[in-house]
Amino acid sequence: MSRFRILDTPLAGLKVVERIRLADERGFLSRLFCADELKIAGWGAPVAQINHTLTRQAGTVRGLHYQNAPHAEAKLVSCLRGEVWDVAVDLRSGSPTFLHFFAERLSAENARSLLIPEGFAHGFQTLAPDCEMLYLHSCAYRPASEAGLNPEDPRLGIPWPRTITDMSQRDRGHPTLSENFSGVPV
Repeated sequence: MSRFRILDTPLAGLKVVERIRLADERGFLSRLFCADELKIAGWGAPVAQINHTLTRQAGTVRGLHYQNAPHAEAKLVSCLRGEVWDVAVDLRSGSPTFLHFFAERLSAENARSLLIPEGFAHGFQTLAPDCEMLYLHSCAYRPASEAGLNPEDPRLGIPWPRTITDMSQRDRGHPTLSENFSGVPV
């Protein structure tokens, strides 16, 4: 019996993963990852790195981050506490949805995750204080391959649901996309 419900999004390869909880009077059990079950959703690599973040202030934006080849990564992103508006932007060269984004509310309550394939940038805005996120990565972090998009880039047109209350200087400093940006190879 599968412990996940896999939902397609308008962006090919990007999936919403609903974790099916087994609950009783004590609480619940929720499977966060299963290589066999998530393979059909597009996860094909071992988990190379797991990160856990805490973002204290509601309205904070983190992202939009990605790694370039040969260290491009898939991510499985889950919210363990609080609620976020999670965003993935298609950067794949030649994709029919190039520079389109998809956003999904992830929370501890709705038990949803976003499975983000290689070739996407990822970020989120906190909708509550003290949000904790868990990231499973298919490739370890490589500083030389790191890249990012400016979350307020008008070319992306992301309508952040709240006023942005906080953002790192690094994220704010990512340049806006030039007209010559043709995407990343996958």
